[in-house]
Amino acid sequence: MSFKILHPQIPTELLNLDILKEDISDEFSMSAAIVENCTLEDYKAEHVEFNQMIFKDVEFKNISFEYIELTDVRFINCDLTNVNFTGGIIHRTEFINCRIMGINLSEATLRNVLFEKCNGRYASFDFSNLKQISFNECNLNNSGFTECIFSKVGFNSTNLIQSQFVGTKLNGIDFTSCDIEGIIVKTEDLYGAIVTPAQALSLSSLLGIKIKE
Repeated sequence: MSFKILHPQIPTELLNLDILKEDISDEFSMSAAIVENCTLEDYKAEHVEFNQMIFKDVEFKNISFEYIELTDVRFINCDLTNVNFTGGIIHRTEFINCRIMGINLSEATLRNVLFEKCNGRYASFDFSNLKQISFNECNLNNSGFTECIFSKVGFNSTNLIQSQFVGTKLNGIDFTSCDIEGIIVKTEDLYGAIVTPAQALSLSSLLGIKIKE
């Protein structure tokens, strides 16, 4: 990966808040706090903002925060399974060792975001704009990246089996350390993608090429 991702700018001293006492409704805002060891359950709100926050060992259960804004946020060991962040704006944010299975990040704007050792099977990034994003050692099996805009996106040792990239230009994307068996993509979108010889052989079926041994 030849580009640098900006890390969250989080103060060393944070308030330890009980977010369960908060009334999270439309345009709710919270900043400079750490939330840990709790379950955030049954909230539906739009344009929620979290700034300079750490969420640690938090379960997000039945959560819909459409158009969420996350700036300088770190999620550690959190469960965000099936969370709805559609249309979100996410900047300088890290997801470390999190469960993000089925997370909905479609139509979102992501800048300087790190996903590390996350289980993101069936995650949706469809129709999103991703710039300076790194997926490190993640499971993104059957995830969706349909009609995305990629700029400086890195996939490192990541499972992308049967993931969808239809309508997403993959020029310059390096898949050589990843498993891309069965990915769904248009041939024209593969132009400039970086793959291993074995991966190229696997992708040859998309070009209508028959390999004779």
